[in-house]
Amino acid sequence: MINKDDDEAWMARALQLAGQAASAGEVPVGAVVVLDGKEIGSGFNAPISGCDPTAHAEIRALRDAARRVANYRLPGATLYVTLEPCTMCVGAIVHSRVSRLVYGAAEPKAGAVESARQTLEEGHLNWRVESTGGVLAEQCSGIISDFFARRRADIRRRRQLFSGKE
Repeated sequence: MINKDDDEAWMARALQLAGQAASAGEVPVGAVVVLDGKEIGSGFNAPISGCDPTAHAEIRALRDAARRVANYRLPGATLYVTLEPCTMCVGAIVHSRVSRLVYGAAEPKAGAVESARQTLEEGHLNWRVESTGGVLAEQCSGIISDFFARRRADIRRRRQLFSGKE
């Protein structure tokens, strides 16, 4: 049975991880893998600092979980992520056999669950993942919006400094 309070509590944990990504100058996305009510994996975005285009929060959380349980398959697990996954991450979710995906904010440009694509609905996939979006969506969207607003403000300040205009 799905418990909304549990979903919100685990999403709050993913938001903590997103904060770590933001502190590192990464796009603030966090992810947690939960099995039988316990955290078995976690991750936050690190493609910039890791020089790794695959170091999305979801991939890092799935890798962590797979190492901890000593199996690349994670049936029965739920992945909580603050932002709707991209195509690469949805592929990893399917291949890892995660049973349930819960995400916060929709990603209109690259989201591969409901927004730009509906990859989990493709008939050729050999594993079905239940998905729920919109959990703590306002907070999840807010952390990303705030990050990009700060980034744009920093760019404007640098341009002003170098142009000699204040």
